[in-house]
Amino acid sequence: MTTLHDIQSLAMQRFSCRRYISREISDDTLIGLLECARIAPSACNKQPWRFVIVNTPELRSEILRSYPREWLENVPAFIVACGDHSEAWHRADGKDHTDIDIAIAVEHICLAATAAGLGTCWICNFDAEILGKALNCPEHIEPIAIIPVAYPDPELQQPEKKRKPLEEIVRWGKF
Repeated sequence: MTTLHDIQSLAMQRFSCRRYISREISDDTLIGLLECARIAPSACNKQPWRFVIVNTPELRSEILRSYPREWLENVPAFIVACGDHSEAWHRADGKDHTDIDIAIAVEHICLAATAAGLGTCWICNFDAEILGKALNCPEHIEPIAIIPVAYPDPELQQPEKKRKPLEEIVRWGKF
């Protein structure tokens, strides 16, 4: 049985990796990561997500065109998480939960990748129009996050986690 300590340890190991080695990722591994996303919870179980695996040179170059960063050049595979706002649950005041549901699924991918010895990084600062056209996204599908999936450079030191202490972020009962 997985323990709370196991989950905390995995969460501590996960970091935004920005240095990778060029080593292929198997299709089975990518499918395994996406299976973890598939079983993620979503508001009212709407599952407003779509995932695009990008592992061809042509589409990898489009990722780099939408987010030109040198540290991505040797990444063998990307997962692009897309949302369908028309399928998402909307709260009574109109709040759209697509981004929240996508975030949960993407973090499932990132934690699973960490468990598999892979590095990932959330990328949201990209040109969504360029990427949407490159992936042939229908008008109702929005690219929300790019996740590079690769083996981290073995010489890379995991950066120290700088997080606020619990006393700053937790309240018991009320603010």
